[in-house]
Amino acid sequence: MRARKRFGQHFLHDPAVIDRIIEAIGARPGQALVEIGPGRGALTGALLAAGAGLDVVEIDRDLAQSLRERYAADSRLVVHEADALSFDWAGLARQRGARLRLIGNLPYNISTPLLFKLLEHADSIEDMHFMLQREVVKRIVAAPGTKSYGRLGVMLAPRVVATELLSVGPGAFQPPPKVWSAMVRLTPLPAPPLWAANPHFGALVMAAFGQRRKTLRNALAALLSAEQIRAAGIDPGARAETLGAEQFGQLAQAAAAVLH
Repeated sequence: MRARKRFGQHFLHDPAVIDRIIEAIGARPGQALVEIGPGRGALTGALLAAGAGLDVVEIDRDLAQSLRERYAADSRLVVHEADALSFDWAGLARQRGARLRLIGNLPYNISTPLLFKLLEHADSIEDMHFMLQREVVKRIVAAPGTKSYGRLGVMLAPRVVATELLSVGPGAFQPPPKVWSAMVRLTPLPAPPLWAANPHFGALVMAAFGQRRKTLRNALAALLSAEQIRAAGIDPGARAETLGAEQFGQLAQAAAAVLH
């Protein structure tokens, strides 16, 4: 089946890359494995060969039907024809009686919104192994002060432990994308800090990195004064890329005190 642009499909087909992914995941029988966007089923077959039961969530009805037909005799595979952005992840975890291990070669056009949607169900998720655009993975795992560090890494830092696993060239996919990809492991933290849920946290991070060449004094002027930034223990002359997530948490707490 041809890849459909509207679904951002790039099908993984390289056996060596698939073997490395299976090894990194360490799937075992009895776990609640879920593959998002199985496509033509290259990774699906490898996961089943590892002895795991598997739910797959596929939005493309033709691909979903193809998987149903191919694995009609294998009761370990359950195909859900659905959009991952609106899927009931908590409900599936209850059905399986375990936290979910999510796996997927995610379309680049929905990867970031899907990550944040999944984190709304973090209590139902054990870990996530996703193939993403390599630039996105670099941003997720970047440390403060580095070139790739930015809003995405800060927003994810209080919610997950992120580990880059392997880089994958365009030739491993059909059709080949124009960029390199990378596999990342995201493990939800059992108890995110309270400031991560502060409604001002996201707004402050967005404002700070929206004008990242400006100092915090200027970038956050509409939210906090220089004196308020300093009172939170942060240098108002600093730039966003030098602050860790916890420091943005301190600013969010300061904003909450000022705006309420």
